Amino acid sequence: MQLTMSSSPHIHAKESISTIMLDVLIAMMPATLGGIYFFGYRAAIVVLTAIAACILSEYAYRKLMKKSSSVKDLSAIVTGVLIALNMPPAVPLWMVVIGSAFAIILVKQLYGGLGKNFMNPALAARCFMLIAWPTAMTTFSEAVGNVDTISSATPLSVLKGVSEGTIPELSASFFGNIPGCIGETSVFLILIGFVYLLIRRVIRPHTTLCFVASFALLTFLFGKNQTDYAQGYYTLLHIVNGGLLLGAVFMATDYVTTPTTLLGQIIFGVGCGILTFVIRQFGGYPEGTSFAILLMNVVTPLIETATIPKKFGEVKRNA
Repeated sequence: MQLTMSSSPHIHAKESISTIMLDVLIAMMPATLGGIYFFGYRAAIVVLTAIAACILSEYAYRKLMKKSSSVKDLSAIVTGVLIALNMPPAVPLWMVVIGSAFAIILVKQLYGGLGKNFMNPALAARCFMLIAWPTAMTTFSEAVGNVDTISSATPLSVLKGVSEGTIPELSASFFGNIPGCIGETSVFLILIGFVYLLIRRVIRPHTTLCFVASFALLTFLFGKNQTDYAQGYYTLLHIVNGGLLLGAVFMATDYVTTPTTLLGQIIFGVGCGILTFVIRQFGGYPEGTSFAILLMNVVTPLIETATIPKKFGEVKRNA
């Protein structure tokens, strides 16, 4: 019998980086198209600007560094769409360009490119922009198809008591007819993408479910409810408003910056839920999802090291 000796991997699958990224793009399409429907043409311009800026930044950097082009793997497009979904529809386009370049060059490419960045590029760009331009990044519009008509406070800021306004009904928040970022307002459309990713086996549900469940439990038990609603309804309002679901589905499940072990994903999800609750309840921002995920990105290597399964037959050495 003739044997062939070769290096690993010995098991191959049809999936590639580009096919996985394509699935992620398809999963984000409902939320993207919904944002364009709710906020009008300006949202479409923000999406296209972010995508173009990410592609050009990646191409230019790799060209300058004399590296092969990686645009075809679609990861730059995914980053561009994620950045756009986390932007207010009326954000100045030059800020979108700077944020996109920051994500691709400083967070992704300077660390070696796809697979080597230690935090999510889109979330890093969002947090950078929140710190650099807080007014522009927290000025939202009513979802009426024209972002130039009505400026409004987000439901989270009203829930926290830092802004005046009316808290929308749960159904309005679930389907997306509320102020907010382009891709975060419709939980229904985000969940469609979540189900698609599960069916395609691109992600596992553990991180997302632990993220939302831990946040919901803490909010129900310890949330500072300053409304006339029951604590359970107050908790549901916190879940369906803001970027919790958008982050839990599309960014807390990132292959590169989150744990690969099952226990690690559970710990990561619970950590994100706890930090999001702490920031929302005690921080200066009404929202806390982006900062929570980034903080957990930083400790992902420690979680991964602590949760790696023991090798079969491994014997513990005596100190």
